[in-house]
Amino acid sequence: MNGLVFVTGATGYVGGRLWRRLEADGRRVRCMARRRAGLASRVGSATQVVEGDVLKPESLGPALEGCEMAYYLVHSMGSGRDFESHDREAARNFGEAARRAGVRRIIYLGGLGHGKDLSPHLRSRHEVGDLLRESGVPVVEFRASIVLGSGSLSFEMIRALVERLPVMITPRWVEIEAQPIAVDDLLAYLVAALDVSLEESRVFEIGGADQVSYGDLMREYARQRGLRRAMIRVPFLTPRLSSLWLGLVTPLYARVGRKLIESIKHPTVVRDTSALGVFSVQPRGMREAIVAAIRNEEREIAESRWYDAFSSGGEVRDWAGVRFRNRFVDLRSREVDVGPAQAFAPIRRIGGETGWYAYDWLWRLRGFLDLLVGGVGLRRGRPAPEDIHVGDALDFWRVEACEPDRLLRLSAEMKLPGRAWLEFEVEPRRGGATIRQTALFDPVGLFGLGYWYCLYPLHQLVFSGMLENIASAATASAAQQQHATDGAAHRR
Repeated sequence: MNGLVFVTGATGYVGGRLWRRLEADGRRVRCMARRRAGLASRVGSATQVVEGDVLKPESLGPALEGCEMAYYLVHSMGSGRDFESHDREAARNFGEAARRAGVRRIIYLGGLGHGKDLSPHLRSRHEVGDLLRESGVPVVEFRASIVLGSGSLSFEMIRALVERLPVMITPRWVEIEAQPIAVDDLLAYLVAALDVSLEESRVFEIGGADQVSYGDLMREYARQRGLRRAMIRVPFLTPRLSSLWLGLVTPLYARVGRKLIESIKHPTVVRDTSALGVFSVQPRGMREAIVAAIRNEEREIAESRWYDAFSSGGEVRDWAGVRFRNRFVDLRSREVDVGPAQAFAPIRRIGGETGWYAYDWLWRLRGFLDLLVGGVGLRRGRPAPEDIHVGDALDFWRVEACEPDRLLRLSAEMKLPGRAWLEFEVEPRRGGATIRQTALFDPVGLFGLGYWYCLYPLHQLVFSGMLENIASAATASAAQQQHATDGAAHRR
């Protein structure tokens, strides 16, 4: 069977790996994203990318047309307090659209948990499965606990805690039993669900070979990395306090951390092992999963990361009806005696380990303040040190536009009383290039105006220093390249 396969959540952690796996298997794939440009440049030539949103039912019919199978990998973990209603609405929209389009099967990835005392997050994941089944389209629902893989939410948390803290104060939830599954085994289940012979909907609980806790995972990670770590148990850290603590020392931020912790207050282990009989997947154990995750992490670039999804930046604010009367623009330019490609090179590397070329301590302070108010902070870094694509998370920015050697535009995902962008353009000129740097801010209300004017003196320092140092870096890099070329010519 090689019918058209539809993938939602294609910019997310699991979806971002799934479509690559489907492409490698020779499947015909159509991916849906809220911003088509953020995905179109990454997929293979045979893979289709359509723009759509599960909360906009009018976009789903055309997107699903002609598809036989559909993956539903959408959830609102990064959204605000009403994420359950968003999940509910999205599931109903998608189920109805899939039924009308003649989709033969929906494959859904939910969360593992039992009993009535579930966290709001897990309760919502189970409800989504129920709503998809109510559409009348057969649903294969996988329920998984912790996903272990480079770039996954849980693995990033474990790695950051163990690498940064020789002594850890651990709350009760660290020792709650779970059944983690390696991301490659999870993907194997998802792919196998395309061809499994089932006439009706089924729910499968899936997990790895071991039942362990986050504490066990942290101890095993430390053992494999050759690190000595002490863990001190305390009973009084609530999920809220724990999430704030995670926001300070890991790539997570408080809102996502709290939902993660609430989801593991109770054991998440497999009780129904029928998946082992239906599918030929033989899940690996904790040690093998961590070995694979570290191996991929040390290659520096994971295939996908939990914060790749646009929803990781939090609930997207609806600006409909908001009047932006005063756009503030900070425009600066600098001429350099190097070509456009060399002038753009430092811009391409901005953020992450490279930093922001001026007053990095102020950027870190801004990121810390953002964390305190529930924002993403600077913890996300960037996916790769050199390459950059539309849709990439870049510290507390998101790449909105990128044209090689010419343009980079970033939209702000930090907490702001308005909208903000940071844009870099490189234009060729005789004998070199011109670098143009533009910061734009659309304030909302008096608070937005006050925010801009209060920070204006700092902006003068930061933006002028940034442009000057970008120009210096471009010139220095060109000089080094020329020196290396001259040296090679001399040796010949």
